[in-house]
Amino acid sequence: MIVPILRTGAVRHAIPRATTIQTRGLLNSVLYGSEQAKKEGELEIQQYSRLIGRGKYIHGFEIHHVKPDKVEEYKKAAEKHYTGLLADPELHVKLTGSWEVTVGKLDTFVHILEYENYKGYDRTTQAARGSSKIRDTEAALRPYLISRNQQLCQEFAFLPSSPPHEQGGIFELRSYTLQPGSLLEWENVWRSGIEARQQFVKPVGAWFSQVGRLHEVHHLWQYPDLETRKSTREKAWKVDGWSDTVHKTSQMARTMDSSILTALPFSPLK
Repeated sequence: MIVPILRTGAVRHAIPRATTIQTRGLLNSVLYGSEQAKKEGELEIQQYSRLIGRGKYIHGFEIHHVKPDKVEEYKKAAEKHYTGLLADPELHVKLTGSWEVTVGKLDTFVHILEYENYKGYDRTTQAARGSSKIRDTEAALRPYLISRNQQLCQEFAFLPSSPPHEQGGIFELRSYTLQPGSLLEWENVWRSGIEARQQFVKPVGAWFSQVGRLHEVHHLWQYPDLETRKSTREKAWKVDGWSDTVHKTSQMARTMDSSILTALPFSPLK
């Protein structure tokens, strides 16, 4: 396991909608207010997590930026490291998937690990630090890295991650940085619209960040190829509800990124 270097649902009627006035007011308090206002902002994040999060697992997004001339060596070292994590019964960790970015920021690799909530994360990281084998495989990765970062995320309650499968094709990871305070509203809108999109393709997973870079959401899709992705998205635009969802959610986003990924041979999702 890469020891983290951190950078500083429920059914629809059960989740209340956040109002623009409330969220904007809280944002101003957090930006310009007192320590008490900052604590209220943290409390809001915790409350949102309870409302929209599945709460069963924590997923660690490990992003590795690799030296271009060391990609092949890195792949071999990464396979040894991550398969070693899974093989150790003391770690109690699962690998959701491992991918290489093929469109987007090249020479970048994405690994998503699944922990048994925060208690499990603490237990796993402590056990990994005590394992000489894991320390060695982690150290073997470092010469090939330019940088790395980790983010801890929770699944949206209405969309648990897909179990391991082998369907082939490509993956698309879409990541959005939201306006602070808009997560609950974004989730309500996106959850409503995704029902229309799922007529054609269902996300492999969807998460929101809790530790690391905050106010981010990610969703992962799988297609046979880019042409199928194009035609599928065109069909979705013709369905009532999806275009409205895109319009509303984009208004809450500060940045939007799309990366095409290819699964590594040892990835459970591929």
